[in-house]
Amino acid sequence: MPVWFRLFYCVLWFAALPFALIRLWRKGALNLGYRQHWRERRALDLPKSAQGSFDLWIHAVSVGEARAMMPLVDSLLSAYPSILVTCTTPTGRATAQELLKGRATVAYLPFDAPWLISRFLRATKPKLALLIETELWPGVCDAAKRTGVSLWLVNARLSQRSARGYAKGGALTRAMLACLSGIAAQSEDHASRFRSLGAANVHVTGNMKFDMTLPEDVGECVAALATHLAGSLPHGALASPFWVAGSTREGEELLLLEALRDHSLRQKAVAVIVPRHPERWDSTVEAARARGFRVARRTDANIAADTEVIVGDSMGEMLAYCGVASVVVMGGTLSGTGGQNLIEPCAMGVPVVLGPSVFNFQQAADEAVAAGAALSVPHSVAALDAVMAWLDDEPSRAAAGVSAKAFVTAHRGATGRTIRLLGEISSPASTVG
Repeated sequence: MPVWFRLFYCVLWFAALPFALIRLWRKGALNLGYRQHWRERRALDLPKSAQGSFDLWIHAVSVGEARAMMPLVDSLLSAYPSILVTCTTPTGRATAQELLKGRATVAYLPFDAPWLISRFLRATKPKLALLIETELWPGVCDAAKRTGVSLWLVNARLSQRSARGYAKGGALTRAMLACLSGIAAQSEDHASRFRSLGAANVHVTGNMKFDMTLPEDVGECVAALATHLAGSLPHGALASPFWVAGSTREGEELLLLEALRDHSLRQKAVAVIVPRHPERWDSTVEAARARGFRVARRTDANIAADTEVIVGDSMGEMLAYCGVASVVVMGGTLSGTGGQNLIEPCAMGVPVVLGPSVFNFQQAADEAVAAGAALSVPHSVAALDAVMAWLDDEPSRAAAGVSAKAFVTAHRGATGRTIRLLGEISSPASTVG
C-alpha cells in the first residue's frame, strides 16, 4: 500500500479506535461475548505457539466462515500442525472452538489498525495465512506484505454489489489486492470480478461449504431436538410438522411473523424461527407474543402442546434445526442482505425456500433452484405459500429433499482443489497435495 495511505489509515484508526471500543461495549449489552477478550482485539494479549511461530493462520470472521474452513483444517492439520484461527464475532469464536476441539489456537483478530496488525504478525509469525471468503482489510493485507507472510484469499467470493464498492477504490484496491499471494475463488463469476479489480494469480476451486461432513451424532441430535420441541403431551407439537426460518437477519423475524399471523400455515405447522444473532432472541419472542402467537423458546424446560412459534435461542444447532424441519426458509434472503448458507439444509435433505436476495450465494442459489432443491419467491407471504404447498404435497417435497442431497454431492471437491493449489507452496512439514 502507498506510504501516504498507510499513514492516513493509521490516523483514521487512531481517531476511530475509541468509538470501535464503545460500539463493542454497546453490542455487549445484548451479547456478553462482545465484552470479553478485549485485550486480544487491541493486540495486548497475543496468541503464542509452543514452537515460537504458527505454521498456518486462518481468519474466519464469523459462524459461516468458521464452518467453511473445517474441511480445509482437517486436511491440512498433518502438514501444518501449529494452526491459529482468528475470528471477529463471539459466535464465530465459539463455533471455531467447538468445531476444532483444541486442535488449533483460537483468538480474536485485532482491529485493523496497522500498528495492531503488525504487532499481531510479529508475535504469531505465521508461515502461511488464509483469509476465508471476502475478509479483505487494508491493514491486514499491507502488514502481511511488509512482513513477508504469504497471504491467500480462499473460498473467495465477491458479489456484484461488493465489486462495485471495491472498484471505487481504484488504485488503492489494486494495491491491496497486490498484497495477496493468490486467490482461490468459488466460481468463474467471482474470479472474473476479482480479476477486473486488478487481482493476479486468481484460480477457480469451488465452494468448500459443499464439502461439509455431517457429524456422526447428527441423527441423535435431530431426534432429541424433535422430541423436546414436540412438548410433553402425547398429542403435542409433534403431531404437526415443523418449518424452520433459519439464520434470519434483522427485520426478517417481523416480516415472517406479520405474514404468518393471518396465513393458513399457522394452523398447519409449527414455526421455528432461529435468529442469526443471539441479541435478537428476546426481541423475537416479544414480537411474536405482541402479535398474538403462543410462543416458546427452544431452551424452555417444557414446551406447551399448543405452541405456534418456537424461537431458536441456542447456538451450534443449525443442522439439528434443519433436521427437524419439513421445509427451511433461508434467512437473509428476505431482508436484502444477500442470504445465508443454503447448503446445510440441503445436506440434510430438506428443501429450501429462498427470497429475492441471494447475492452472497447467487450461483449456489441458482443451481439449487435448477436442481429442484429450492424454490425462489419474491417476498415473505410467498415464502409461506411455498412452505404450505410443499407440506400439502408430500411426494413433491420428498423428491425435493432427494434433489437437495444430490445437489450438495454434485458440488463437492473444492477442498481438494484448494489443497492442490496450496501444495505449490512449500509447507513446514511436507508438500501438501
